[in-house]
Amino acid sequence: MVVDDHPMWRDAVARDLGEAGFEVVATAGDGPQAVRRARAAAPDVLVLDLNLPGLSGVEVCRELVGTATGPGTAPRVLVLSASGEHADVLEAVKSGATGYLVKSASMAELQDAVRRTALGDPVFTPGLAGLVLGEYRRLAADPGPATGPHDPDVPQLTERETQVLRLVAKGLSYRQIAERLVISHRTVQNHVQNTLGKLQLHNRVELVRYAIERGLDGD
Repeated sequence: MVVDDHPMWRDAVARDLGEAGFEVVATAGDGPQAVRRARAAAPDVLVLDLNLPGLSGVEVCRELVGTATGPGTAPRVLVLSASGEHADVLEAVKSGATGYLVKSASMAELQDAVRRTALGDPVFTPGLAGLVLGEYRRLAADPGPATGPHDPDVPQLTERETQVLRLVAKGLSYRQIAERLVISHRTVQNHVQNTLGKLQLHNRVELVRYAIERGLDGD
């Protein structure tokens, strides 16, 4: 699903994605319309602009991802924005976006980003992934109610799930994790989905933050 308030841009992106083999199930031009149509059409990936009338892209993301009842119930959100400002990137990711691409990206880059977002990989314009991981580490360093990996209230993960979680926290893609652990890409996806379910998290972004808060991103 493609959401942008500029009709020519929105239609061009939807057309190009359709011609590349993606099924575009809906489009929308403002925030409230985006929320309604996304809930009705249930897209796997939402290509979302931030600057929308009615509700901002961040608010749309929060509505669709933040209120989801469990993993797999919300679309994965790829923000496609004219802004590369760090504050905008961090706000989008904290609201639940899986990735962030600036509009100067080529159509080939967008198509690749949509494919990777559908697989659950975080996709960022070069230079922004480090910014996001750095911000999570900063947040994890702040004092707060700590729960360790053996806290009785925290669901216990298997050894393999913990291995996968550590590599997710280091920013590796599913394919890189599969190569590192000598398992299939599908097996990595299954481990991540199982972990999301156990921890009652909605997406990989929340999973990265969870791992970093518990120090699982170290060597």
